[in-house]
Amino acid sequence: MITMCYNAHMLTLNYTYRIDPTEDQKQQMLSWLETCRRLYNRCLRDLKDWLNSRSSSVDYCSIDKEYIMSPDIPFPSYIEQKKQLTQWKKTNPYFKKVYSQVTQDVVKRMHNTWEAFRKRGFGFPRFKKFGQYRSFYYPQFKKNPLTGYQIKLPMIGEVRINQHRPIPEGFKVKAVRIVSRARNTKWYAVVTIQSDVSVPDVIPYGRAIGIDIGLENFLTTSDGFTVRPARFFKDLQSELKSLQRKASRKKKRSKNCEKAQVKVAKLHHKIANTRKNFHLQVSHELCDHADMIFVEDIDFRVSAKGFLGKNMLDASFGQFRTLLSWVCWKRGKYFAEVDHKYTSQICPHCNTHTGKKELSEREHNCPECGYSTTRDIASAQIIKQRGENNVVPLDVRERKLPADCVLSGINRLDKCNAGMLNCKVEKPTL
Repeated sequence: MITMCYNAHMLTLNYTYRIDPTEDQKQQMLSWLETCRRLYNRCLRDLKDWLNSRSSSVDYCSIDKEYIMSPDIPFPSYIEQKKQLTQWKKTNPYFKKVYSQVTQDVVKRMHNTWEAFRKRGFGFPRFKKFGQYRSFYYPQFKKNPLTGYQIKLPMIGEVRINQHRPIPEGFKVKAVRIVSRARNTKWYAVVTIQSDVSVPDVIPYGRAIGIDIGLENFLTTSDGFTVRPARFFKDLQSELKSLQRKASRKKKRSKNCEKAQVKVAKLHHKIANTRKNFHLQVSHELCDHADMIFVEDIDFRVSAKGFLGKNMLDASFGQFRTLLSWVCWKRGKYFAEVDHKYTSQICPHCNTHTGKKELSEREHNCPECGYSTTRDIASAQIIKQRGENNVVPLDVRERKLPADCVLSGINRLDKCNAGMLNCKVEKPTL
């Protein structure tokens, strides 16, 4: 999996690889995660104590308890706690066993959470319980730690890695994050690579489609292309229920209980990976269809709280929209979000407001112009029209392309969209 961020002169990519540490290396990394969790909680404890000591009244104290601290003690900022980390290492031998830059990043991570809370106004940082701290971070490397089949981590050693994707030319490894998944049974290395390049914005050009997302069909485009809904969680729900029932009947904190919990975690991990792979496949399929893709700006967190919440969360439309935008950027396709209001209540031919439709009404019949189609296709056509009104597409003939270059999607359009509007993407096998 790849994620990215970029600015005008720097491109940063995250490549995720599977790693296979030895048993000794696993125990060392688990020990590091526990030490990082305790350090995170200690930094947060000092921050909360300082805030509570400044929140008491001046003229009286509480009957139960009061936080009393000297007024000369400064605010435990990132710089201040980074200085205290040196003193903590003298009294706590566990902090010395962890790489110094890893512990410094723990302090930074806690203060990033604090700054995010101050910015949004809610979500005060919480203490990490046992097992809730699942990653540690190496912020810099002098040399490339990857050798093709191993990654060299400071104080841990050489760890086997499945480097299925080579590092592109011109990129340098800047940082590595080690992540634990499925109750510490699967380990990943998220390698951050960086290159000093200029990334131009994708310009709108070529063929456009609008996408309407729903539950009857996973999505429907403005030209009739549909994708069947993929219910990964619901298909494996009975198996997951059986594993959870067996885990609940085990003796707590026993080895059998841990084995049962691992089976549950692995099944959840499989469902998430299969769903993400499906989203990527559909995203590439849509990029084969068109050069401009428009979707609705719906907040899916609201609709996931209704009576169809399980289906909404299983489809994971928010993740799909994020991955679709990434795939469009990667392949040079224009992606934009448009206003989602009244897309199912307006006729795409005459722009007449036809009134609110119930969920059971799956057909669009305009009383003014007589245009008739499915509800999803009509909504997708409205989305496409709104997207085209927001941009000024360039004529494909004016775009300078190499002589031997073929526009993405030409071959796919001949097979799918020319006279075959009801093509479907099948659900991948679990």
